[in-house]
Amino acid sequence: MLRMSGIRKTFPGVVALDNVSFDLRAGEVHVLVGENGAGKSTLMKILSGACRRDAGDIEIGGRPATIASPRDAQALGVATIYQELSLVPQLTVAENILLGHEPSRAGWIDRARLAEHATHSLAEAGVRLNPARRVDSLGIAEQQMVEIAKALFRRARVIAMDEPTSALTAREIDHLFSVIRRLTARGAGVIYISHRLTELPGIGQRVTVLRDGRNAGTLNLSTVSIAELVRLMAARDVRDHFPRRRVTLSSLPAHPAPPAFPACPAPPASPLLQIEHLSGDSGVDDVCLTVHRGEIVGVAGLLGAGRTELARLIVGADVPSSGRVTVKGREVTPRSPRDAIRAGIGFLPEDRKRHGLVMPHSVSRNVALPNLARWSTAGWVSARAERTAAERWVTELRIKTPSVAERVARLSGGTQQRIVLARWLAAECELLVMDEPTRGVDVAARVDIYELMNQVTEAGVGILMISSDLPEVLGMSDRIYVMRGGRIALELDARAATDELVLQAALGLTS
Repeated sequence: MLRMSGIRKTFPGVVALDNVSFDLRAGEVHVLVGENGAGKSTLMKILSGACRRDAGDIEIGGRPATIASPRDAQALGVATIYQELSLVPQLTVAENILLGHEPSRAGWIDRARLAEHATHSLAEAGVRLNPARRVDSLGIAEQQMVEIAKALFRRARVIAMDEPTSALTAREIDHLFSVIRRLTARGAGVIYISHRLTELPGIGQRVTVLRDGRNAGTLNLSTVSIAELVRLMAARDVRDHFPRRRVTLSSLPAHPAPPAFPACPAPPASPLLQIEHLSGDSGVDDVCLTVHRGEIVGVAGLLGAGRTELARLIVGADVPSSGRVTVKGREVTPRSPRDAIRAGIGFLPEDRKRHGLVMPHSVSRNVALPNLARWSTAGWVSARAERTAAERWVTELRIKTPSVAERVARLSGGTQQRIVLARWLAAECELLVMDEPTRGVDVAARVDIYELMNQVTEAGVGILMISSDLPEVLGMSDRIYVMRGGRIALELDARAATDELVLQAALGLTS
């Protein structure tokens, strides 16, 4: 169905792809993996017409294909669902699904047929969404499903999915896999990019590994182990996806299994962060929790449980309707992000592109943003201080960039995520609120981030980690809060936590 041969693409200072070949069969899910910066997204951008190859050939259906623009790709039956979603936030769900293909009558868009077509595509994807809702009112997972419905509407024969499960819960992933199986059963081919290696055997048939812009091998998923894939991706062993926590918190009481929706427990002395009866108009309801120095506290829950909404209240992105936030014994209750930064709270948001970075700015300027007052004299920011700090964290976090002057918009998604983390480490924040800290980050890079989280907690930093990845929550947390319906459904010591306990609480099955 698809053959890409000898593909080469360079950017200033970087060889993104070097003689890469890839093929896709009808009815197949062919997985594409590799570390951040390995060239996966660039290969898909070439296939989708978003950028042009420097060399190489593309065949679709056995015929040479010229893809010079996204319109060319669509005409050839190619649809791409990017990791960074390509929806128009101000338009409705229906308008996004049919964008460029709107039905008309007498020169006017036929709204009834527009809604009908969109509803049919949403139903094919198994999504219950009002087609009249604006996209900017949807969460990340819902937007992801709108992208899938858009590809279904266009009857694409080749569908590329770049990290489609990065913001989905386990139940939503199962649903997505059902949709993919329906697509391949009718002859479509799916290119599936993911860093969640454990989920790949459940959906893919073959896997191609890219490393440093080159082919590292194509194998059958039924016969390859995760350890082998990691070695091919990183050219080294990554034996422990969740480095053992070196921080001991023997002073904290164990919480084996308190009842659902417990009363706020009396916190141990001197918590770094203490949240008391915090509520907000976004659905957060009477939340109490604590984070201590040197502790990683995980927050788990299903989509819509209120995890991100809680984070936004803590960092001042939303204003609470009641309750208070205390840092180091002093009430701060942020009314704006500026208040949170002054209180020593850093925020790694779920959607780095919209809320975490200034995309046209350089790496150094993005790292410097919370530190401008520190690094300025008489109103002038020291370019040397900016550059020095950025270069330090580029080295520490192994950020792949030609230089700290490079615009972040030109870098890969995983690299952008590391830059957001670098910003708050440079700001010397004492509390980090991390919402999906490894979203879109490859396995080897995840280990680096986990090790870094361990290092900063050893230095006394506290971390509140919100994650849809249950193994991540169980593997990295000292304590775990499970949210459901905007409230804390369960608090657990990580030593007593199991995936069954957490899922039962998230689903409301605890007694």
